[in-house]
Amino acid sequence: MRETLPSLGVETMIAVFGGKWRPLIMLHLIGGSRQFLELQRIIPGISQKVLTQHLKELVGEDIVFRKSSGEAPAPVSYGLTPYGETVIPILDAMCKWGHNHHRRHPRKRRHVTAQI
Repeated sequence: MRETLPSLGVETMIAVFGGKWRPLIMLHLIGGSRQFLELQRIIPGISQKVLTQHLKELVGEDIVFRKSSGEAPAPVSYGLTPYGETVIPILDAMCKWGHNHHRRHPRKRRHVTAQI
């Protein structure tokens, strides 16, 4: 059976963005590629399995590219594809909205990304 994305734009965006990890992964790929271990370090709390799974799915969606140097062991890096860069304005809007909401409704929050 062939899987298809929902037809509504918001549902499609939610399906592609997934939960909290995918937007954070994409956010950290803005401005250049990063190696797998670097992503794992700057996104504390994400397991190797979950990071691997999300990166594989984002590569399959043509949002992220995967580049291997071919050496053994091969350092693998990931970055946004030209198509993936189209999510930057969406992520920017999410960041702005989140900051505004936090100012209106301050609450203690747990940081899920490391300071870089």
